[in-house]
Amino acid sequence: MKKLNSIFFDKLKDLLLYLSAFVPMYILIATRLIIDIINDNLTFNVLNTLNIILLSLLIILGIVGLIINIYHSKESSKEIIILKKQNITDRHFLGYFSLFVLFALQLELSYVCDFVLFILILILIGVVYIKNSLFYINPLLNILGYNFYDIYYLEVSSQEQKEAKIFYKGDLKVNQKYLVKFKNDNFSFIDKNKK
Repeated sequence: MKKLNSIFFDKLKDLLLYLSAFVPMYILIATRLIIDIINDNLTFNVLNTLNIILLSLLIILGIVGLIINIYHSKESSKEIIILKKQNITDRHFLGYFSLFVLFALQLELSYVCDFVLFILILILIGVVYIKNSLFYINPLLNILGYNFYDIYYLEVSSQEQKEAKIFYKGDLKVNQKYLVKFKNDNFSFIDKNKK
């Protein structure tokens, strides 16, 4: 039973992490919807109320999910030495930015058909995102100041050399020791710089 709870909690963390990747888009869509209602371009009907509630819930869940995954993960920190690093933040941010523009500017969520389409697209992207552990594609982290690195490192305890994708605020230094919380090879955070 304990193992089942752990698996469920890990899957829930993955889902919340996926939702966090779209928080900027949810904010853009909610802003557009609220401005349209204020300017009397839309009425404050059941569907628009549902949209605002859903978007608010997604924003809250995404932010909570990110906080849980960064600060309250059960993963233990491992001491590593960075052997090679490459900042690849820009490779993934622009691809998601085009999705933001598509959703925020093209879909009219005040129509039932577009609302259903919005939900279906989020579900389909979510299945691919979670199934393939694409957690490193998270524009919210980039907006919050994290850089995304592809690194080659030496794990100090086992003396094994490995590769991983790491988020870090600042510039990683080669041949420097760091403590890293590894969720998986596609989503890890530098816990702290070890002097």
